[in-house]
Amino acid sequence: MTIAQSLPAPPEGLRPWIAEVRTMSFAEPPEGAFVHLPDAAIKVVLRVTGDGRRDVLAIGPRVRATYHAGKSHISCVELRLAPGTARPLLGVPAAGLVGRVVPLDDLPGGAARRFAREVRWLDPREALPHITEVLPGMLSEQSDPARTALLRAGVEALSVRLDRVPAQVRDVARELAVSERQLRNLFTDGIGVSPKHYARIDRVRTLAARAGSAAWSELAAATGYFDQSHMTSDFRALMGVPPRSYLTGRLPALSPCQSVRGAG
Repeated sequence: MTIAQSLPAPPEGLRPWIAEVRTMSFAEPPEGAFVHLPDAAIKVVLRVTGDGRRDVLAIGPRVRATYHAGKSHISCVELRLAPGTARPLLGVPAAGLVGRVVPLDDLPGGAARRFAREVRWLDPREALPHITEVLPGMLSEQSDPARTALLRAGVEALSVRLDRVPAQVRDVARELAVSERQLRNLFTDGIGVSPKHYARIDRVRTLAARAGSAAWSELAAATGYFDQSHMTSDFRALMGVPPRSYLTGRLPALSPCQSVRGAG
Protein backbone atom coordinates (compact mmCIF):
# COMPACT_ATOMS: atom_id res chain seq x y z
CA MET A 1 0.00 0.00 0.00
CA THR A 2 1.24 3.49 -0.87
CA ILE A 3 0.04 6.59 0.91
CA ALA A 4 1.10 9.99 -0.41
CA GLN A 5 -0.46 13.20 0.78
CA SER A 6 0.29 16.75 -0.32
CA LEU A 7 -1.20 19.42 1.88
CA PRO A 8 -3.29 22.10 0.10
CA ALA A 9 -0.95 24.72 1.60
CA PRO A 10 1.74 24.67 4.27
CA PRO A 11 0.71 25.76 7.76
CA GLU A 12 0.63 29.55 7.99
CA GLY A 13 3.73 29.66 10.18
CA LEU A 14 5.80 27.94 7.50
CA ARG A 15 4.60 29.79 4.40
CA PRO A 16 7.42 32.37 4.25
CA TRP A 17 9.92 29.51 3.80
CA ILE A 18 8.10 26.33 2.73
CA ALA A 19 6.21 26.08 -0.57
CA GLU A 20 4.72 22.60 -0.12
CA VAL A 21 4.63 19.77 2.41
CA ARG A 22 4.18 16.12 1.43
CA THR A 23 4.02 13.02 3.56
CA MET A 24 4.61 9.60 1.99
CA SER A 25 4.44 6.05 3.27
CA PHE A 26 5.28 2.96 1.20
CA ALA A 27 4.33 -0.39 2.74
CA GLU A 28 4.93 -2.09 -0.63
CA PRO A 29 6.92 -0.93 -3.66
CA PRO A 30 4.89 1.37 -5.95
CA GLU A 31 3.69 -0.29 -9.14
CA GLY A 32 5.68 0.60 -12.24
CA ALA A 33 8.44 3.17 -12.41
CA PHE A 34 8.94 5.74 -9.70
CA VAL A 35 9.56 8.94 -11.68
CA HIS A 36 11.53 11.87 -10.33
CA LEU A 37 10.67 14.77 -12.63
CA PRO A 38 13.16 17.55 -13.29
CA ASP A 39 12.73 19.92 -10.37
CA ALA A 40 14.27 23.32 -9.63
CA ALA A 41 13.21 23.19 -5.97
CA ILE A 42 15.38 22.19 -3.02
CA LYS A 43 13.73 19.79 -0.59
CA VAL A 44 14.44 18.76 2.99
CA VAL A 45 13.29 15.22 3.74
CA LEU A 46 12.95 13.28 6.97
CA ARG A 47 13.05 9.62 5.94
CA VAL A 48 12.60 6.49 8.05
CA THR A 49 13.23 3.06 6.51
CA GLY A 50 11.81 -0.28 7.56
CA ASP A 51 15.04 -1.26 9.32
CA GLY A 52 14.86 1.86 11.50
CA ARG A 53 17.41 4.01 9.68
CA ARG A 54 16.65 7.71 9.97
CA ASP A 55 17.97 10.35 7.57
CA VAL A 56 17.40 14.09 7.38
CA LEU A 57 18.45 15.05 3.86
CA ALA A 58 18.75 18.06 1.60
CA ILE A 59 17.84 17.13 -1.98
CA GLY A 60 19.13 19.61 -4.49
CA PRO A 61 17.65 20.73 -7.81
CA ARG A 62 17.34 17.94 -10.40
CA VAL A 63 17.94 19.10 -13.97
CA ARG A 64 16.82 15.85 -15.67
CA ALA A 65 14.25 13.17 -14.92
CA THR A 66 15.29 9.89 -13.35
CA TYR A 67 13.38 6.61 -13.29
CA HIS A 68 13.62 4.07 -10.47
CA ALA A 69 12.08 0.91 -9.11
CA GLY A 70 10.02 1.72 -6.01
CA LYS A 71 11.08 0.71 -2.51
CA SER A 72 8.95 -0.61 0.32
CA HIS A 73 8.71 0.15 4.04
CA ILE A 74 9.69 3.80 3.81
CA SER A 75 7.98 6.72 5.52
CA CYS A 76 8.95 10.34 4.99
CA VAL A 77 7.91 13.97 5.21
CA GLU A 78 9.14 16.25 2.44
CA LEU A 79 9.46 20.02 2.78
CA ARG A 80 9.73 21.80 -0.56
CA LEU A 81 11.67 24.97 0.19
CA ALA A 82 10.43 28.29 -1.13
CA PRO A 83 12.88 30.19 -3.38
CA GLY A 84 15.61 31.85 -1.36
CA THR A 85 15.33 29.56 1.67
CA ALA A 86 18.36 27.35 0.92
CA ARG A 87 21.12 29.64 2.16
CA PRO A 88 19.41 30.72 5.43
CA LEU A 89 18.52 27.13 6.35
CA LEU A 90 21.32 25.08 4.80
CA GLY A 91 24.20 27.55 4.84
CA VAL A 92 25.14 27.06 1.18
CA PRO A 93 24.15 28.68 -2.13
CA ALA A 94 21.56 26.67 -3.99
CA ALA A 95 23.98 26.06 -6.88
CA GLY A 96 26.12 23.95 -4.56
CA LEU A 97 23.29 21.42 -4.18
CA VAL A 98 22.37 20.80 -7.82
CA GLY A 99 22.10 17.06 -8.44
CA ARG A 100 23.09 16.18 -4.87
CA VAL A 101 21.54 14.43 -1.87
CA VAL A 102 23.29 15.56 1.31
CA PRO A 103 22.68 14.80 5.01
CA LEU A 104 21.88 18.02 6.85
CA ASP A 105 24.55 17.14 9.41
CA ASP A 106 27.17 17.48 6.65
CA LEU A 107 26.15 21.02 5.70
CA PRO A 108 27.91 24.10 7.11
CA GLY A 109 24.78 25.90 8.25
CA GLY A 110 24.21 25.80 12.00
CA ALA A 111 20.48 26.00 11.36
CA ALA A 112 20.67 22.85 9.23
CA ARG A 113 22.32 20.83 11.97
CA ARG A 114 19.94 22.14 14.62
CA PHE A 115 16.96 21.31 12.44
CA ALA A 116 18.27 17.78 11.87
CA ARG A 117 18.56 17.27 15.64
CA GLU A 118 15.03 18.59 16.18
CA VAL A 119 13.32 16.28 13.70
CA ARG A 120 15.45 13.14 13.39
CA TRP A 121 13.51 11.08 15.96
CA LEU A 122 10.04 12.25 15.01
CA ASP A 123 7.45 10.08 13.28
CA PRO A 124 7.32 11.56 9.73
CA ARG A 125 3.52 11.27 9.73
CA GLU A 126 3.27 13.41 12.85
CA ALA A 127 6.29 15.71 12.47
CA LEU A 128 4.64 18.77 10.94
CA PRO A 129 3.41 20.47 14.15
CA HIS A 130 6.89 20.37 15.67
CA ILE A 131 8.48 21.56 12.42
CA THR A 132 6.03 24.47 12.36
CA GLU A 133 7.06 25.36 15.89
CA VAL A 134 10.83 25.26 15.54
CA LEU A 135 11.71 26.14 11.94
CA PRO A 136 10.63 29.83 11.81
CA GLY A 137 12.88 30.71 14.74
CA MET A 138 15.88 29.24 12.93
CA LEU A 139 15.29 31.32 9.79
CA SER A 140 13.69 34.64 10.69
CA GLU A 141 16.95 36.41 11.56
CA GLN A 142 19.02 34.97 8.71
CA SER A 143 17.02 35.85 5.61
CA ASP A 144 17.34 38.91 3.34
CA PRO A 145 13.70 39.95 2.73
CA ALA A 146 14.41 42.36 -0.14
CA ARG A 147 16.59 39.90 -2.05
CA THR A 148 14.14 37.05 -1.41
CA ALA A 149 11.20 39.14 -2.65
CA LEU A 150 13.07 39.99 -5.86
CA LEU A 151 13.94 36.34 -6.47
CA ARG A 152 10.37 35.17 -5.88
CA ALA A 153 9.00 37.83 -8.22
CA GLY A 154 11.35 36.50 -10.91
CA VAL A 155 10.29 32.91 -10.26
CA GLU A 156 6.61 33.86 -10.46
CA ALA A 157 7.06 35.69 -13.77
CA LEU A 158 8.98 32.78 -15.35
CA SER A 159 6.56 30.08 -14.19
CA VAL A 160 3.70 28.64 -16.24
CA ARG A 161 0.25 29.63 -14.97
CA LEU A 162 -3.19 28.61 -16.19
CA ASP A 163 -4.05 32.15 -17.26
CA ARG A 164 -0.80 33.12 -19.00
CA VAL A 165 2.39 31.89 -20.60
CA PRO A 166 5.67 32.61 -18.79
CA ALA A 167 7.56 35.81 -19.53
CA GLN A 168 10.91 35.95 -21.30
CA VAL A 169 14.06 36.33 -19.17
CA ARG A 170 14.97 39.72 -20.67
CA ASP A 171 11.48 41.05 -19.96
CA VAL A 172 11.57 39.81 -16.36
CA ALA A 173 14.93 41.51 -15.79
CA ARG A 174 13.55 44.75 -17.21
CA GLU A 175 10.41 44.54 -15.07
CA LEU A 176 12.46 43.95 -11.91
CA ALA A 177 14.90 46.77 -12.82
CA VAL A 178 17.96 44.51 -12.78
CA SER A 179 20.35 43.41 -15.51
CA GLU A 180 20.09 39.91 -16.97
CA ARG A 181 23.43 39.15 -15.32
CA GLN A 182 22.12 40.25 -11.91
CA LEU A 183 19.02 38.12 -12.40
CA ARG A 184 21.17 35.13 -13.34
CA ASN A 185 23.31 35.58 -10.21
CA LEU A 186 20.18 35.89 -8.08
CA PHE A 187 18.79 32.63 -9.47
CA THR A 188 22.10 30.78 -9.19
CA ASP A 189 22.37 31.63 -5.50
CA GLY A 190 18.71 31.24 -4.55
CA ILE A 191 17.43 28.54 -6.95
CA GLY A 192 20.57 26.78 -8.15
CA VAL A 193 20.04 27.14 -11.90
CA SER A 194 19.87 30.06 -14.30
CA PRO A 195 16.55 31.80 -15.05
CA LYS A 196 16.49 30.20 -18.51
CA HIS A 197 17.08 26.72 -17.11
CA TYR A 198 14.50 27.29 -14.39
CA ALA A 199 11.93 28.18 -17.07
CA ARG A 200 12.79 25.04 -19.07
CA ILE A 201 12.32 22.82 -16.02
CA ASP A 202 9.04 24.47 -15.09
CA ARG A 203 7.64 24.10 -18.61
CA VAL A 204 8.58 20.42 -18.81
CA ARG A 205 7.11 19.70 -15.37
CA THR A 206 3.90 21.38 -16.50
CA LEU A 207 3.82 19.31 -19.69
CA ALA A 208 4.34 16.08 -17.74
CA ALA A 209 1.47 17.02 -15.41
CA ARG A 210 -0.88 17.99 -18.26
CA ALA A 211 0.04 15.19 -20.69
CA GLY A 212 -3.11 13.80 -22.30
CA SER A 213 -5.32 16.73 -21.27
CA ALA A 214 -5.09 18.50 -24.65
CA ALA A 215 -3.38 18.24 -28.03
CA TRP A 216 0.39 18.59 -27.87
CA SER A 217 0.26 21.69 -30.08
CA GLU A 218 -2.12 23.34 -27.61
CA LEU A 219 0.08 22.39 -24.66
CA ALA A 220 3.12 23.78 -26.46
CA ALA A 221 1.41 27.15 -26.96
CA ALA A 222 0.06 27.24 -23.40
CA THR A 223 3.48 26.65 -21.87
CA GLY A 224 5.34 29.25 -23.93
CA TYR A 225 7.07 27.21 -26.63
CA PHE A 226 7.65 28.55 -30.12
CA ASP A 227 6.04 25.44 -31.62
CA GLN A 228 5.48 21.73 -31.01
CA SER A 229 8.93 20.82 -32.36
CA HIS A 230 10.59 23.10 -29.80
CA MET A 231 8.47 21.53 -27.05
CA THR A 232 9.37 17.97 -28.11
CA SER A 233 13.08 18.76 -28.19
CA ASP A 234 13.03 20.32 -24.71
CA PHE A 235 10.93 17.50 -23.27
CA ARG A 236 13.22 14.81 -24.67
CA ALA A 237 16.32 16.60 -23.36
CA LEU A 238 15.02 16.78 -19.78
CA MET A 239 12.83 13.65 -19.60
CA GLY A 240 14.92 11.23 -21.66
CA VAL A 241 11.99 10.33 -23.95
CA PRO A 242 9.67 12.32 -26.25
CA PRO A 243 6.25 13.38 -24.93
CA ARG A 244 4.25 10.61 -26.60
CA SER A 245 6.53 7.91 -25.22
CA TYR A 246 6.20 9.34 -21.72
CA LEU A 247 2.42 9.47 -21.99
CA THR A 248 2.21 5.83 -23.12
CA GLY A 249 4.64 4.53 -20.51
CA ARG A 250 7.59 3.82 -22.81
CA LEU A 251 10.20 5.01 -20.35
CA PRO A 252 13.99 4.72 -20.05
CA ALA A 253 15.52 1.79 -18.18
CA LEU A 254 15.17 2.01 -14.40
CA SER A 255 18.24 2.89 -12.36
CA PRO A 256 19.12 2.48 -8.67
CA CYS A 257 18.05 5.28 -6.38
CA GLN A 258 20.73 7.92 -5.84
CA SER A 259 22.96 7.25 -2.88
CA VAL A 260 23.47 9.85 -0.17
CA ARG A 261 26.59 11.92 -0.75
CA GLY A 262 28.30 14.20 1.70
CA ALA A 263 28.96 17.90 1.26
CA GLY A 264 32.73 17.66 1.00
